[in-house]
Amino acid sequence: MSIAEAYELPAARKLLVPPSPPRAAETTTALGRMKMMRESVIATWGQRAYEEDIIRGRFFGRSSFILNAPDAIRHVLVDNYENYTRTPAGLRVLRPILGEGLLIAEGRAWKHQRRTLAPAFTPRAVTTLIPHMLAATDDTIAKLRAASNAPVDLREAMQRMTLEIAGRTMFSFGMDRHGAALRDFVMEYGDRLARPHFLDLLLPLNWPSPQDFSRARFRKRWTAFVGMLMAERRAAGKNEGAPPNDLFDLMGAARDPETGEAFTDAQLGDQVATMILAGHETTGTALFWSLYLLALDPAAQEQVAAEVQAATVDGALDLDRLKFTRAVVDETMRLYPPAFLIARAAAGPDTIAGMPVKKNDVILIAPWLLHRHEKLWRDPNAFNPSRFMTGTPPDRFAYLPFGVGARVCIGAHFALVEATLALAKMIGAFRIGLLDKEPVMPVGVVTTQPDRSPMFAITPR
Repeated sequence: MSIAEAYELPAARKLLVPPSPPRAAETTTALGRMKMMRESVIATWGQRAYEEDIIRGRFFGRSSFILNAPDAIRHVLVDNYENYTRTPAGLRVLRPILGEGLLIAEGRAWKHQRRTLAPAFTPRAVTTLIPHMLAATDDTIAKLRAASNAPVDLREAMQRMTLEIAGRTMFSFGMDRHGAALRDFVMEYGDRLARPHFLDLLLPLNWPSPQDFSRARFRKRWTAFVGMLMAERRAAGKNEGAPPNDLFDLMGAARDPETGEAFTDAQLGDQVATMILAGHETTGTALFWSLYLLALDPAAQEQVAAEVQAATVDGALDLDRLKFTRAVVDETMRLYPPAFLIARAAAGPDTIAGMPVKKNDVILIAPWLLHRHEKLWRDPNAFNPSRFMTGTPPDRFAYLPFGVGARVCIGAHFALVEATLALAKMIGAFRIGLLDKEPVMPVGVVTTQPDRSPMFAITPR
């Protein structure tokens, strides 16, 4: 039996069911779940979390709520979103590497950043960056073609490619000299400092945990590195009178439309860090999962290849004709949402679905659960891109790959364009198969990561 056959549903349905971790026993204690959380948050959820609308629990004297009901999610993320802030544990993990950038800013600071950055991420602005995306993708394909007879680590290749895209779209220069150092920073933080410890969850934010001292040392080195990248970009300059050529130009020229304020140098550095990290890490991982799924589902892979051939006009891809390819990306992000968990703390009392919420209660909205919920999706664990081609989009509060509401990811359009074009280029260039026969399991640590990097075989088309 092949690895693809091993994960298929019965023949009549012809749907691939990719591997996923076992669900936690309902009898697992709070301490047991905390230990599991160190390895993967995904593994802490039991079957009830995939079936029930709302699950209420207790965590160190506070109530916690897992929300799977779209109306309840809309209440928290849209109707009363200002009452729900990031949790202390979330801030401890994210602030050292993202600073006070858009992803974690709150209140007036967030509104200022959002208004100021919005023009840099409009569809028109993203279109000007597509040549950077395509050039980096073509370079990656050329390197892979030269090594196509050898086993390939496509996870590493996609991370390197999206890092190159991030560097070129942000600074107009490649990451040949700085890419290894940047990846080292990302890997160091993810392996050592991004996993919450017991005291990270227990202590108030103004009481430093032991991990916070290590995070502060990391922050100092990381900030200096980002400052060096910005200085190098400024030294390169730009043509006088020329339109903005990259995100750094766009963000440097941006002004808050209400106040006229520009970013300070420190604020700009935090935005650069946020865009490079959030952009390359999540998109690279999404591309890996897309390629993994298509390797398990050769029929879907060939459908993408045929679409790419039909959508290529005079050697250029027509993005608007890549309907199925985009559906593969959408379905991949349903099964492997980049942000598997949205955690919020109530700033004041509220009522959710008739249940009282007190100040400091914890609200958990988990796209991992929501996207596989048995009440919300048909065949929730199956890979079925066609579900995104019916003409009827899913409930916007049941599908949250980029969040929803005022704090929806500002780079969503950028990421979808990048992922769709890159996936089309990769499948248009290669037939991709898996050499490893062991299942790859998703783990939840900051993003939905594979538990290992399998080896692929790629054959030029």
